[in-house]
Order: sequence, then C-alpha cells, then structure tokens
Amino acid sequence: MAAEQRERRSRSAESSARASGGRARSGSRTGARAAVGAREAAEQAGEILGALVDGPVEGISGVCRTEEGWRVGVDVLELSRIPDTTSLLATYEVDLDRDGDLLEYCRTRRFRRGAADGE
Repeated sequence: MAAEQRERRSRSAESSARASGGRARSGSRTGARAAVGAREAAEQAGEILGALVDGPVEGISGVCRTEEGWRVGVDVLELSRIPDTTSLLATYEVDLDRDGDLLEYCRTRRFRRGAADGE
C-alpha cells in the first residue's frame, strides 16, 4: 500500500511538472531538484520557447553558463517561404535558472536562412 502511494505521488509530481513546463523534482525527502547541465538546458529552452512563440524550433545555436543558470540561443522559423533559402528565422536568447526554469527570453536576431552572418 505504501509503495502504491509513493508511486502515485511520484506520477502526480511528474505530471504537475510537465503541465507547468518544469522538470519533475527528484529527491523525495528534500524536494530539491538537481541543477541541469548544458544539454538539459538546451533541450528545456527549446521546449519552453517552442510553446511560447509562433513557429517551430529549428535548432540550438549556443549554450553558455551564467551566474543565474544558463543562456541558450534558440533558432526559430518565423516565416516559411519558397524557396526555403529565403525563409526568415530568428535567434532568441533564453535565460534559464539552475533548475531549467524560464527566467526570460528575447529575440536578438532575425535573418534569411540562406544568408551568411553579416549579410
């Protein structure tokens, strides 16, 4: 019976975390989450931004550690055109805390898919 209750609580915490866009908490005694690494931060930033902006995430263009957690560059398709090399993309800087939760995001660059930097 006790094992079933723990499993139910664990599933409930995971579904709550998914619904809020956060990560499931680990460590049932303290309720604290482990700090996320660069790969997890990149994945989390892409998922969060994809839910907030109107356009599919194309990729991650950078990840760097900050004092608060992580800053992730996420590329998003903003306007699809034919031919595809003329489509418009944007890079967003997404700031996450150490647990992978969103602090802020900002569009920093807009460019054509086929354009090189500086064009």
